[in-house]
Amino acid sequence: MKERAGTNMGYKVVIGISNKHLHLSEKDLATLFGEGAHLTPYKELGQPGQFAAEERVDIIGPKGAFKGIRIIGPLRAQTQVEIAMTDARALGIDAPVRESGVLAGTPGVKLVGPAGEIDISEGVIVALRHIHLNPEQAQEAGVKDKDLVDVQTFGTRPLIFQDVLIRSGVTHEREMHVDTDEANAAGLANGQEIEIIAKE
Repeated sequence: MKERAGTNMGYKVVIGISNKHLHLSEKDLATLFGEGAHLTPYKELGQPGQFAAEERVDIIGPKGAFKGIRIIGPLRAQTQVEIAMTDARALGIDAPVRESGVLAGTPGVKLVGPAGEIDISEGVIVALRHIHLNPEQAQEAGVKDKDLVDVQTFGTRPLIFQDVLIRSGVTHEREMHVDTDEANAAGLANGQEIEIIAKE
């Protein structure tokens, strides 16, 4: 049963729209870009320590391909590709909605870089929409890590997103991540505010 989100219903969070991108493991970076390769920061992102890299790769599926998809740093233990459902259909794969890092049983794709290519056996997901909050912000909002909340949007096509995952920790900062399909459905733009209105 859902209830009002603590004593601070209406807590505001800014929107960050995630276009298709990927995170690489150290091993896969070396295969795609050569031994000794490293990621070159292009732009800092909203979450502390994360950045969009200069490096890009091609993603190839059974039915289609995307060229020049940006890598997000830093490196991770396992390569992960994040796409929207529209992108999954274009590639010809059935990517599930998953929390970041929960990759068991997900489909794979071919990744092509300037120095090589790899076929990952798993790792492609549609990211579960989520809100990043540091511990102080989570306390202010009346929520905790792994809570599910509902949020009200205020774009040109306002709607309520249900079952939005809270991700709270010291390396998080106040921002809700949605993919391009979700942003377009609600008429959202980067930096707009939403409100947490209820939680499980």
